Formats: sequence, C-alpha cells, structure tokens
Amino acid sequence: MHVDIQRIKEQVLQHSDKLEQVRAEVRKVLVGQDVMLSRLLIAMLTGGHVLLEGLPGLAKTTAIKALASALRCQFNRIQFTPDLLPADLIGTMIYNPREGSFGTRKGPIFANLILADEINRAPSKVQSALLEAMQEHQVTIGDQSYRLEEPFLVLATQNPIEQEGTYPLPEAQVDRFMLKIIVDYPTKAEERKVVDAVLDDIRREVQPVLDPAHLADIKRVVGTLYMDDKVKDYVLDVVAATRRPEDFKLSALKPLIEFGASPRASINLCLAARANAFLAGRGYVTPQDVKDIALDVLRHRVILTYEAEAESMTSDDVVRKVLESVPVP
Repeated sequence: MHVDIQRIKEQVLQHSDKLEQVRAEVRKVLVGQDVMLSRLLIAMLTGGHVLLEGLPGLAKTTAIKALASALRCQFNRIQFTPDLLPADLIGTMIYNPREGSFGTRKGPIFANLILADEINRAPSKVQSALLEAMQEHQVTIGDQSYRLEEPFLVLATQNPIEQEGTYPLPEAQVDRFMLKIIVDYPTKAEERKVVDAVLDDIRREVQPVLDPAHLADIKRVVGTLYMDDKVKDYVLDVVAATRRPEDFKLSALKPLIEFGASPRASINLCLAARANAFLAGRGYVTPQDVKDIALDVLRHRVILTYEAEAESMTSDDVVRKVLESVPVP
C-alpha cells in the first residue's frame, strides 16, 4: 500500500498553527508545566481521558480550564467528595406534581470537558457512574440512556494516595485513562513568575481559537499519520515485556510485576504516539514517539507486587527498564 507521507505532512502543517495558538493562549495563565500541557493536547487529539496526579496548588485546574476556553468547549468542574452521589454527577428523575409525571434533570457530566477534581475522594458508586460515561460516552438515568456530546473528555485530578481521605481507584477505571501525568513542583524561576503575577494583580483572559468542529477535523488528520508495521510491533513488544519480562531478558522484573499492561495500553500507546508525531509536525510515527509517551501511558497500568514496594521500586522504574531493554527497530 502506497502512503503519501508528503501529503500527510502538508495536512499536518495546515492545522499545526492552530494548535500552537491554543498552546499560546493556555500559556497566558499557565507558567511552566510544558509536559503537562503537551499531554493534555495529545489527549484532546485522541479523545483519551487523563489522570493528573500531584499535590494541590500545582496549576492542574488552571491548565484544564484554560484549555477548555481556548477550544471553545463547554466545561464543568465537579468536586469529588466522600458524600457525592451518582445523581450529583449524572442527574436524576424529578417528579412534577402538576403534570403527574417524571422529568429528567441532567447533571454536570453533560459537558465537553469534565474536570473531576480530587477523583479519589468519592465512593465506588460514583466511580461506577463515571466509568460508564468514560467508556460508553453515555449515561443512564432511570431506564433511559443519554449520549454525551463530542468531544467528551474526563480530566481527573488525583491526590497522592498516601494522603488521608483518599481511596485507590478500581483498576478497571484506572485502565480507562489513556494517560497518567505526574505533576511536579515548578522551578524557582517559574514560581517567581507566578508570585509576580499575583502580587502585580496581572489577570489575563484566554481567548478561544478553536471550536469542536475544527478540533474534529484535526483529529481526522491525526488518524491518517503513517505508522509502520515495525513501529506497531515495537509497541506490542514494549507492552508484552510488562507481562512476560523473561521473554525479553528481563527476568529480574518478573517477581516485581503482579499484572502487566492490558491490550488497551497497546491501543493507547499507538494513538498517543501518533498525536505526539503530529505535535512534532511530522506525517509519520517514529519509535522515539513511542518512547516519549510510553511512561504516561503505562505507569498506571503496571501493577507491582509487595516485593517491588519493599524494594522501593515504582512502576516508572519498571517501565524505564523495559524501554531500555526492548530492541528499537
């Protein structure tokens, strides 16, 4: 099959300017956090959900809200708390005594970008309701199912699970997140800019530069980027190495891994690598695109044993060893 890489690259360049404008608008209110912003853009280009983990005050909410404004998307923020009910999320049936009938009151989940703030503070029933929305892009109220408008993305913030009042998310739900991004403290220079902006009362408004229709056009272009079979096989090998490390001369990792990454990891790694290539202005995917994004796709899908915890090994450490060992085409 002949693939016209040059034509694909021309289409990429036609749309890349708009995404740079989106990045510039978000940069008005977001200082630093380049990796987080790039990963959020990858999620928007692929329709994947994102889990952001970090301590409070690291601009997670600011970044998501600014991105929604730049994309002219409907945005809702939902604060997850231990007393949150599924009806508070998806809506409920309301009885109208005048008409003697029930009507539907839709919840805040009916928006394009959902900020699920401190998602790991809510009980399991709420997580189940959110899981349907994330996977099926629909919710069920009473006996009626309602489709959610596209684009639909859940961008969830999570406090480190060592904090009091937090609960580990179910593995099935965690696997629905395309990316898990670890948000770290800013540098001293970046933090100085934040402090100066507050002290000088500098307020900047984010202007919309894209709309959902244009975003859908860009996503179609991303879907045309060429991905060679050798790169696909590389993705499959990386994921397989988290399940059967001994097959890739990584026997030392076998006692450390309870469960490897699921097939959804292979799909998401391919999709995210394509989006990464698009952001780089290329019409094709390289193995480096896979390596650049692999940590964010795999870190929450590799479940470690107690032995790994005893040795202070993290899933990031395991994924890095896999990337160092699996042959690159």
